[in-house]
Amino acid sequence: MSGTARARRPLKQGYFTVPENPAEPPKLMGTVCKDCGEYFFPKRVVCAKCLSENTADAMLGPQGTLYSYTFVHFPLFGSTKVEHSTGYGVGQVDLPEGPRVQVPLAGKQEDFKVGMPLVAELDPIREDGDKDVVILRFAPVAGGAK
Repeated sequence: MSGTARARRPLKQGYFTVPENPAEPPKLMGTVCKDCGEYFFPKRVVCAKCLSENTADAMLGPQGTLYSYTFVHFPLFGSTKVEHSTGYGVGQVDLPEGPRVQVPLAGKQEDFKVGMPLVAELDPIREDGDKDVVILRFAPVAGGAK
């Protein structure tokens, strides 16, 4: 490859952004209730807190704090990458807007500690013609401090 970034597409539309600039972090696509201010992920039509239908799309993240995590010693479903064949992490991540989301983690088990700051990134799991199919994962923030 000539050093130019390949085009990327999400594994499933509607859950996270895929910025044109590969250096820019993705954001989760959620909802905010315009009546009570509660944020949700994934998107909702009705607020789970006050039952209002007065909701709007909202971008969430891309940073969060690791609440808890585990590692699954089973290949990542749908991935053709060798590094995904031995397992992957799953974490509960608290976003600054309020929701706690369950997401895959990028890194090794020893890279993670409850309470640490994380940032969203896109990880290619396979190719689809001339595009990389990507998922959103959270990785430790470089330097590890907020």
